[in-house]
Amino acid sequence: MATIEQQQPAPRGGIGPAPPEPPSPEISAIRVGVLLIVLTALAFGAWKLISDGTSAAEARSDAVPVYEPYVDVTQTPIYPFQLPSANPVAGVYLAFIVSDPSRPCTPSWGAYYTLEQAEQSLDLDARTAQLHNQGGSAMVSYGGRDNSELAIGCTDPSKLLQAYTEPIDRYHADTIDLDLEGQTLADTAADARRARAIAAAQRQMAARHTPLAVWMTLPVSRAGLTAEGVAAVRSMLSAHVKLAGVNAMAMDFGPDEGAARDMVGTIEGALYATHAQVQSLWSAAGLASGAAIAWGHLGVTVMLGVNDVADQRFTTRDAHELAAFVTDHGIPRVSAWSLNRDSECGGAFPQTEVSSNTCSGVLQTSLQFTRIFSSLKGTKTARPQNEASASAAQQPAPAATDDPADSPYPIWRSTAAYGSGYKVVWEGEIYEASWWTQGTPPGSAAADSPNGPWQLIGPVPAGSHAPKLVLLASGRVPAWSADTVYHQGQRVSFAGLPYQARWYTNGEQPREELPSSPNVPWEPLFEYPGEPTDSGSEAGTG
Repeated sequence: MATIEQQQPAPRGGIGPAPPEPPSPEISAIRVGVLLIVLTALAFGAWKLISDGTSAAEARSDAVPVYEPYVDVTQTPIYPFQLPSANPVAGVYLAFIVSDPSRPCTPSWGAYYTLEQAEQSLDLDARTAQLHNQGGSAMVSYGGRDNSELAIGCTDPSKLLQAYTEPIDRYHADTIDLDLEGQTLADTAADARRARAIAAAQRQMAARHTPLAVWMTLPVSRAGLTAEGVAAVRSMLSAHVKLAGVNAMAMDFGPDEGAARDMVGTIEGALYATHAQVQSLWSAAGLASGAAIAWGHLGVTVMLGVNDVADQRFTTRDAHELAAFVTDHGIPRVSAWSLNRDSECGGAFPQTEVSSNTCSGVLQTSLQFTRIFSSLKGTKTARPQNEASASAAQQPAPAATDDPADSPYPIWRSTAAYGSGYKVVWEGEIYEASWWTQGTPPGSAAADSPNGPWQLIGPVPAGSHAPKLVLLASGRVPAWSADTVYHQGQRVSFAGLPYQARWYTNGEQPREELPSSPNVPWEPLFEYPGEPTDSGSEAGTG
């Protein structure tokens, strides 16, 4: 690890200029005046150097600290970041956009889903729209530890620009995060491509009067940024990217940095070192600098609980101390990896020292880290949908008319039984069943999550259409006939879809509705994409 080199005075001894000759014993009044001016200037310069050298600990920016955690978009189970009960704060960083494995200039979520596939499989468009409807914001994070960052494999400037801007436009993001780690930081050619593309994206959005804030998230040690990290920031500034700041990835420290004994002390030491580098980088780029200004261009991200380095733990006590530190210095951004992990491991018997993607491995209450950091002055609290709607208008909007042709999931029916995980559309919104339910309409007071059976996903995205049903049986079967007697296990085709008789039946027409009631004689041999395989199992459906 290395910091930005500073000029050092020449050593005393045989190197350097010879000392000046002693002055003449006869000194004129003019010379005395000049000497006094020089001595005064030197004294002021020395005071200034001392002041600048000690101001890092004392200075404070005018920025108001805000807590906005990361959410691992592709982690299962899917984290419902759009629900105030699961995410008490209004802003989240969605992670991570990377190159599609087969098409390097195509953005994907974690190399698993294209943006379109993320809507179909994760309802990501609907979830982010719901967050916006509640007064929140979804920021997009590119890169991460795994997979290939967009600028690594995509060398076409216009395609790279499009790859960065497509998620911004789709999720209506006004802030992005460039999480650069490992070999990504060693690729200087990619640094230059990325900087040019991000600068162009900022210019495009500025022309549309929608400014784009850009953060760089980089690994740090107690010595601050690595040499590669410094070079990446310098590349951005040289391309005239207007950086919101440098976000210190304060986690997984080296074995000799003291994090196992004093995690928050190690983090604060890393922030002081990174602060000095940010001040120097901004100054070298001809930007306004100074100790207070540098704090205003600094962020910090911690890993909740047990870090990847097993003997390093970030505890709730550390969170309280770090919240005080960022408040004292005016650090504008605080993030954590991740909302998915902000809970205790284990059930009735908590487990500690566990490294997991879905829990912290330390003693805590549910969402305790989020509630500690949400006390930071600039953090917005997420609002339930009914409160957000009430603040927008005195009269509630009329209920949407649900059209099966424009709905990505079946329309809710009062007579249908829905198992855990089943998704429906009702009054223009997408809902997911938290457990087996029948007869309780989504969106009603009795259905509100977390105490009711329906979890709100978000509004039906514009341009949605009916899902293409997945056939569970193949081969030609006879068309259903009202005059034919059918016995258990016999298959028929009705309206182009296959069905199987549950028991003896005659004259009872198959129905296309999903989910199928266990009380009807025909079991549909099809499902919609993503339908839970155990849906309706508690009701006895097939």
